Amino acid sequence: MKSIVIHAARDLRIEEQEVSSPGPGEVQIKMAAGGICGSDLHYYQHGGFGTIRLREPMVLGHEVAGHVTSLGEGVTDLAVGQLVAVSPSRPCGHCRYCLEGVPNHCMNMRFYGSAMPFPHIQGAFHQVLNADASQCAVADGLTAGEAAMAEPLAVTLHATRLAGGMVGKSVLVTGCGPIGILSILSARRAGADRIVATDLSDFTLAMAKRIGADDVVNMADTPDGLARFTGDKGTFDVMFECSGAAQALAAGIPAMRPRGIVMQLGLGGDMSIPMQALTAKELSLKGSFRFHEEFQTGVSLMRKGLIDVSPLITHTLGIDAAVQAFEIASDRSQAIKAQIDFG
Repeated sequence: MKSIVIHAARDLRIEEQEVSSPGPGEVQIKMAAGGICGSDLHYYQHGGFGTIRLREPMVLGHEVAGHVTSLGEGVTDLAVGQLVAVSPSRPCGHCRYCLEGVPNHCMNMRFYGSAMPFPHIQGAFHQVLNADASQCAVADGLTAGEAAMAEPLAVTLHATRLAGGMVGKSVLVTGCGPIGILSILSARRAGADRIVATDLSDFTLAMAKRIGADDVVNMADTPDGLARFTGDKGTFDVMFECSGAAQALAAGIPAMRPRGIVMQLGLGGDMSIPMQALTAKELSLKGSFRFHEEFQTGVSLMRKGLIDVSPLITHTLGIDAAVQAFEIASDRSQAIKAQIDFG
């Protein structure tokens, strides 16, 4: 089978690897679609992000879906031919954090395509993947591309859960990449009333508007574009900061209402925080990292037609064009979510 392997920054290769049989409790999946995530792009463009660096070749990818081709011993709740979305979240289940009910902080997490530990955790961009049956969410009725969006959708559902009650709230979303746009969808599904989105790209803001943002602001064209939301100590109850840029965080704080919640989803490096402004408004700053049980919820919501992610899939390229797909995914003037077709 073919796999997509990163060796160093800008050194992405299509390599042949062996196919093994599924073990007990596993299923073998013929991969159909895989989405290129921001972390994949960091490995491709820079060889890592922050203090996390590539130290050996690593298969990329953790947003994947495909069709079950065979069942390992003991698997009874899946069937050959089913389309499944595959969760990359594989907590151990017995460390202190798993036992405390926060498996996304598992001390022994095996998250696909991660250079955090060494040896690295290999990713899921294979033509054939053996996965634990417990990782698989049946996605029949969706396209493979939609099913592969379950992972980033779960990220935003987790953040929405941490933000608390959303019914009737006013929400600011800063950064309209895939996570920002999916945050709009998740907040709206949870009952948010007014949603305003900011970015530096007209293309991404047009997508935000298309999927339901009430208003959008291009901060490159109008750096003071949020000023109209700062009166009477602010407008927004919740901010989803999805850019990972200190400037976006600082620009959003004046538009927040006292005792609002700032959810930090954007990753990419350390950020300076306007701490005195947070203090004066009694704002709560929360981090949101990965997900676990929200993966199944995301697939269920998509299958019921309650969340439609299809507009976000802007490009699909074959596995042999993986380098081109990564270049397209890096261009925010034309791409929201670029995916690999493993057929």
